[in-house]
Amino acid sequence: MDYLNEYLIEEALIVIPVLLILGKIIKETPTFKDWLIPYILLILGVGLSVALLGVNIDAVLQGVLVSGAAVFGNQLFKQYVERDDD
Repeated sequence: MDYLNEYLIEEALIVIPVLLILGKIIKETPTFKDWLIPYILLILGVGLSVALLGVNIDAVLQGVLVSGAAVFGNQLFKQYVERDDD
């Protein structure tokens, strides 16, 4: 987990579970197509990071990283649950 601390600022880590919850809510909303969810989470992740860290390039990068972590974590879980045990 040390590598995680090298790239993500501790204050931005709280955004990951927030994005996971928001992603689940968006997934249950029939208005949005599934392929839009990562893009929506990216926008929300950058927005939340900028709100937490201020308007600067580091906040934008943190937003991209936490969005990626949320989407990647969700996909890892989803692939594990839906795996074929052949």
